[in-house]
Amino acid sequence: MTRMSSLAVGRLLVVSVALAAPLMPGLAGAQELGRRLGGANGPPPAAAAPDRPVPRLPDGKVDLSGVWMDGGSGTIESLLKPGELESIMLPWARKVFASRTEGQDPYNYCMPGGPLRITGGFAWRFVQHPTTNATHIFMLQEGNAHTYRQIFMDGRKHPEDPTPTWYGHSIGRWEGDALVIDTVGLHDRFWLDSGGTPHTEQLHMVERWTRPDFTTLRRVVTIEDPGTFTRPFTLTFTARLGEPGSEIMEYICIENNQYGLPQGLAGPNAGK
Repeated sequence: MTRMSSLAVGRLLVVSVALAAPLMPGLAGAQELGRRLGGANGPPPAAAAPDRPVPRLPDGKVDLSGVWMDGGSGTIESLLKPGELESIMLPWARKVFASRTEGQDPYNYCMPGGPLRITGGFAWRFVQHPTTNATHIFMLQEGNAHTYRQIFMDGRKHPEDPTPTWYGHSIGRWEGDALVIDTVGLHDRFWLDSGGTPHTEQLHMVERWTRPDFTTLRRVVTIEDPGTFTRPFTLTFTARLGEPGSEIMEYICIENNQYGLPQGLAGPNAGK
C-alpha cells in the first residue's frame, strides 16, 4: 500500500468514526450542551423567584456565580438621552463615530470586545475564587474570542504605567453588597459598543455590580475618558440568570473567521 493510499484510508476511518459516534453507546450523552449557533445566543432565562433569597458565600459576601445573559449589550447612544453622546464627544471622536460602520467592528472579526462587551450577546459566568475571602473574580465569556477577564480582589493597586490590553487592569472591592470594579490600562483597539463609540487609552471604568434578587444582576458603569469625552457619564445594564443547569458552551469565533481583520483595524486607534 502506498503512503498516499494509507492517508486516504486513515481519513476514511476518521470520517466513519465521526459519523458513527452518535450511535455508539456511551458517546451520545457525553456532552449534553444545546447547539445555540444560529439561534438564541444563550440559555433560556430562569423563572422569576421574587421570594427566593439572594445566595451568599461562607464569608457573607453576595454570591454572583451562575450563568448570566446580557449586562453589557445595547449601544451607548441608545442608553443615554437623544443627542447626549455626541454632545459630550470631542471633535475627533464625533468624526470617527460618524464614519464607523458595522462591518468595521473588530468584535465582528473575533477580537475581544473589552470589559463592557464581555457580557454582551452571549452567555457568561462569574467565578469567585476561592469562595471564602476571594482573591480573584473571573468573568468567562462563551462567545467571540472565548476569553476571560480577571478582577484582583487582594488589595493591590493599579500599576503606575500599565501596559494597555483588551481588558485592562481591574481591581475590585466590596462596598456592602456591591462589587465595585475599577479598570484602567485599556488600549483603543476595540469599540466601546456595537455602535462604534470610540475611546482612547485614558479610558477609566468603574462598575458597581449588585444582585437585587435571585435572578437579576444590576451593573452601573461610570465611563471617564478625557481624551474622548468632555465629562464622565453613567450607564445601567441588567443581566438575567440562566435556567437551572445552564452552562457556557465552547464557541471559538476564530475557527470560522475566513477573512481576518480589514486593513487598518488591527493596530491602535482601530477604525479611525
